[in-house]
Amino acid sequence: MKKVLLFTALAAALTAGLAHAGEKLVVAATPVPHAEILELIKPALAKEGVDLEIKVFTDYVQPNVQVDQKRLDANYFQTLPYLTSFNEGKGTDLVTVIGVHVEPFGGYSKKIKNLSELKDGATVAIPNEGSNSGRALILLQKAGLIELKDPKNALATPKDIAKNPHNLKFKELESAMLARVLDQVDLDMINTNYALEAGLNPAKDALLIEGADSPYVNFLVARPDNKDSVAIQKLAKALTSPEVKAFIAEKYKGAVLPAF
Repeated sequence: MKKVLLFTALAAALTAGLAHAGEKLVVAATPVPHAEILELIKPALAKEGVDLEIKVFTDYVQPNVQVDQKRLDANYFQTLPYLTSFNEGKGTDLVTVIGVHVEPFGGYSKKIKNLSELKDGATVAIPNEGSNSGRALILLQKAGLIELKDPKNALATPKDIAKNPHNLKFKELESAMLARVLDQVDLDMINTNYALEAGLNPAKDALLIEGADSPYVNFLVARPDNKDSVAIQKLAKALTSPEVKAFIAEKYKGAVLPAF
């Protein structure tokens, strides 16, 4: 009888230990605000039995490549237009899990203080990735600086400009490089995560910026084979918690907006 009780106790202890160890999730994120938000929810996930490991990347390609290759479980950094473009271009099948926040895309300058000061022939830096390029050009169109052949083309490039009355010159760069050339161009169209990393405050420093109605929500992204797993769903719930909403409001003060 004592042996049976001892065995039962050991089994219970082992089960408790496994439950405490939980499931590990390795998630890619860009530094700001994505990794910061993930760091916030690590303790809550640990209580739920999920051991969250955050891998920080400064580019938009490897996080998707490594999730597709199953070297990572998920990533959190991108919009749906970017994901769609990536899947089509790379032949991947990554899927959205849940939308978390919006980072209003903006235009910045150290040479002018108002768009009315932008001279003819000015140099404008924009992202060279399809969806981000389109996002920048659509914003420039809304500001009245250019006209696109298709005003709603989310994948527009400078080749899709129908009218360029100010003869603007476009410098196309990887998104991660844009903040580094702020001193070298007249207007710099920068993704908010990189603007924040560079010490810019989109709410104060941007000369033009998307509104809160921006369709470019940043998503948690995974694969079809794991998107519905218990651990991924716990992560999705934690990312859209009241705690995260309050953190975003206090930490980023309008530069990042909750999408839930």
